[in-house]
This record gives sequence, structure tokens and C-alpha cells, in this order.
Amino acid sequence: MRNLALAILAIGAALAAAPAQAQTYDPGYPVCLHVYGKISYYECAYTSLPQCNATASGRSAQCVINPYYAYASQGPSAPRNKRYRNGY
Repeated sequence: MRNLALAILAIGAALAAAPAQAQTYDPGYPVCLHVYGKISYYECAYTSLPQCNATASGRSAQCVINPYYAYASQGPSAPRNKRYRNGY
């Protein structure tokens, strides 16, 4: 009886768990507009902060730098200068 109750409780907890959210940032644009309200969301469709700030003007919103865009279009970085000790 106790096992049945625990199984029902575990199934109920699994079904009640919130689904995982997808990535909120679009990696194709460097600037995102974070809109606040009953439903808060990110709108990543801006190529510069001034362009985003013009859209955010007069709204409950803020422009943020897209953390997933950094170095997205750059190739591999140049090798760093490392000091190696020569064997004596």
C-alpha cells in the first residue's frame, strides 16, 4: 500500500514539474531587448545598442548585450605567446 502511494506521488510530481525553457537569446544578433511585464521576454533582433534603445524608448524594456553572440562570427583566435623552458 505504501509503495502504491509513493508511486502515485512520484508520478504526480513528475507531471507537475515545469517544462524546461528553451534558450531565450538568438545567437544571430549582438543586442537583445528585454521587455518587462506580465510576460517578460527577450527580443534579439538588433544590430546595435542605439537601434535597440530607440525601440525601448517609452516602454518597460531594457537593451542588453547578447551573451551567446560573443565571438560567434570570429574564427579561431591567434595562438598565445607561451614561454617554454628549454631543457638545460
